Amino acid sequence: MRTFVLLLAISSAALGHVGSPDVFYEGNAGPYRLLVAVRPPAVIPGVAEVEVRSASPDVREVRVVPLRLTGPGAQFAPTPDVARRSTDDPQFYTGSLWLMGFGAWQVRVEADGAQGKGELSVPVPAMATRTSTMQKGMGAGLLALMAVLVLGIVSIVGASVREAQLEPGVAAPEKNRKRAAVVMGVTFVLVCLAVYLALKWWDAEANAYASNIYKPIQMTATVASGGGLTLNLQDTGWFRFSKLDDLVPDHGHLMHLYVISAPAMDRVWHLHPDETDPGAFAMNLPTIRAGRYRLYADVVHANGIGETGTSEIEIPSIAGTPPGPDDASGSSTPITQADFNRVVSPLSDGYRMVWERGATPLRTKRAELFRFRVEDANGKPAEDMELYMEMAGHAAFVRDDFQVFAHVHPSGSAPMAALMMTRDSSGKHNMQSMTMDSPPAEVSFPYGFPQPGNYRIFVQVKRAGKVETGIFDARVE
Repeated sequence: MRTFVLLLAISSAALGHVGSPDVFYEGNAGPYRLLVAVRPPAVIPGVAEVEVRSASPDVREVRVVPLRLTGPGAQFAPTPDVARRSTDDPQFYTGSLWLMGFGAWQVRVEADGAQGKGELSVPVPAMATRTSTMQKGMGAGLLALMAVLVLGIVSIVGASVREAQLEPGVAAPEKNRKRAAVVMGVTFVLVCLAVYLALKWWDAEANAYASNIYKPIQMTATVASGGGLTLNLQDTGWFRFSKLDDLVPDHGHLMHLYVISAPAMDRVWHLHPDETDPGAFAMNLPTIRAGRYRLYADVVHANGIGETGTSEIEIPSIAGTPPGPDDASGSSTPITQADFNRVVSPLSDGYRMVWERGATPLRTKRAELFRFRVEDANGKPAEDMELYMEMAGHAAFVRDDFQVFAHVHPSGSAPMAALMMTRDSSGKHNMQSMTMDSPPAEVSFPYGFPQPGNYRIFVQVKRAGKVETGIFDARVE
């Protein structure tokens, strides 16, 4: 059977999401509805920025504290910091927290107000993605100070040998000057040796830190002429993810795969390959038109940290198998014909999805709720909504150059598997408001665009036993 090999033009992967490192969460802290954004540091130890918006004015104070996601560090929280209340918006709070070690953390948010106290936790991956270099000016200044210190030490030692035993005003004899010169030479060599060893230690520490820089999994794939897709995740040797047999289900699947036509972005599939071996996945593709596609594969490790493998592929025309019960597809106009003012996307049976978009322009680094409503042919809220993989809906935010991808849920951008690991101070799982028996016709997603540009938003919900996809376009300033 002829095999078509996937091109690895973008064979890199990303921690959690591609180009979208911030974590967003919306949930209840006791009686208070909060929208939380956590911006993890790029260097560890580093400072994470936390933003909290309360839906009601009843909150008087917000406190934030970092602690490990699991283990003993998750049970004993340090004293929380008081978040700063905005003078312009009394329902908006900000804070800064030090994340001191690598791995899976959580930011616990405590709210206190007129209705008592409440808290919630947001899973946050703490991974160094780069090293922090010293500014050239500061380096030159420190080098000059080091030279002054070296010369000062040598001079002090020389003076002590040459003149320390003499009476004030007495000239140093020749033998003292000779002995001082010898001692100063030896001291200079020893100090230079100490500086050299210190620099070697510095280099060793820098190399050790560099070995901890996050190295994402790589993904390769093949598509057989019969439509069989095979995906293989390759470990990069990074010490935190030295194996691929620790993946855990998220929304009932070990992998969530988005297949998006490139560059038009006019067709999308949300699929769920099955694991055949550790790090290997396979499935029979549904009917797909020949063309180039971008793949984004979400997986979650047992420690709660998610990764997204990416690749670009060339797929032949496939008359595939029927999609699975959780698989979804959608189509729209090419992104080059995007209408950034359109707020309605047609669904099947005359239904439609409406983006409840405000008049405020979309901007980067601003957490907000993206609300979508499903209506029937008469414009009334749909009454046959169902849960889609334990959620009211799923959404993907993708920039038109494919450098930003985020798979977001109504609870936020953190994997459900990680949210199940969070616990409040009473020991209960932080899972409130994530699932419901009968979802309403409206679903919202907390998210903030990391970079400016043109985006396509794919929103998937389930109604009358069928998964529907609404597609919208956004221009971000």
